Amino acid sequence: MKHIWTTWVRNILVLFGASIFFLGGCARSSYAPAEMREESKKALDGGYAPAEAPAPQEMESSTASMVSNQSQPERLVIKNANLTIVVPDPTISMNNISLMADEMGGFVVSANMYQQTLSGGIEVPRASITIRVPAEKLNQSLDRIRSESDQDPQTESLSSQDVTNEYVDLQSRLKNLEAAEVELTKIMQEAHRTEDVLAVYSQLVSMREQIEVIKGQMKYFEQSAALSVISIELVADASIQPIVIGGWKPAGVAKEAIESLLKAMQSLASALIWIVIFWLPILLALFIVFILPPILIFRAWRKRRQNQKAIEKLETPAP
Repeated sequence: MKHIWTTWVRNILVLFGASIFFLGGCARSSYAPAEMREESKKALDGGYAPAEAPAPQEMESSTASMVSNQSQPERLVIKNANLTIVVPDPTISMNNISLMADEMGGFVVSANMYQQTLSGGIEVPRASITIRVPAEKLNQSLDRIRSESDQDPQTESLSSQDVTNEYVDLQSRLKNLEAAEVELTKIMQEAHRTEDVLAVYSQLVSMREQIEVIKGQMKYFEQSAALSVISIELVADASIQPIVIGGWKPAGVAKEAIESLLKAMQSLASALIWIVIFWLPILLALFIVFILPPILIFRAWRKRRQNQKAIEKLETPAP
């Protein structure tokens, strides 16, 4: 009896719930068309325009642009320059370039001053300086360096190297290694046996070394791209001015004569070296083997012949 009563109450509750769900659905369906009719009426009366959904092509283009902006990293380009310019005084120009590097936010990498001896025996100063300046100020720095001379540069070159792909590859490798480092650290913390801890620790040390190497390479790329290298050779103006007398250049003639003399002395010295080291031992060996024995034999035979004549002369009676 009790079981029949429980079943009957359950069926009543199920029917009641189904009726509520059905009535709610009908109410929503009857309300929606009225609301849509009201919005259409307002749109026709000029009250407002219903919101337009974006076109599929516009959505695709916006999505593609977002993906492309996220997938394209910032370019990393290393730019360097080399110049050779003629200046009145290399010492003054070198100091000016050093001050310019500091002013641009860079620094001097190296600077050398030395004396150059010309063909006429005249010594003139010559300098070489290497600086680093921010990459965005490279062209401005080159203009300042060219202004040190009233002539065009003897040599000028500008090189650039795009290292974006290498840098992105290093970033990916670093991310993977750091994730593996975290996992190895967790494994080492959960390990109980000493040999397991030592094995994981050895792998962890090797991985950290690789991480430091990659970080060093990335830092080198970043600094090289941020600061451009400019190498400048400063030539004194007097060193490129030849001595000319009525169209005749004695410096050139003297240079040719000195070069010819040096070539002749070089040939003579080479011949002497060959004679002393190569030919002299060979000639000495040939003399000892083929010439010295006949000479000794001839001298012995001649001496013996003289002795026989002397003996025959003594044995012959006088008349």
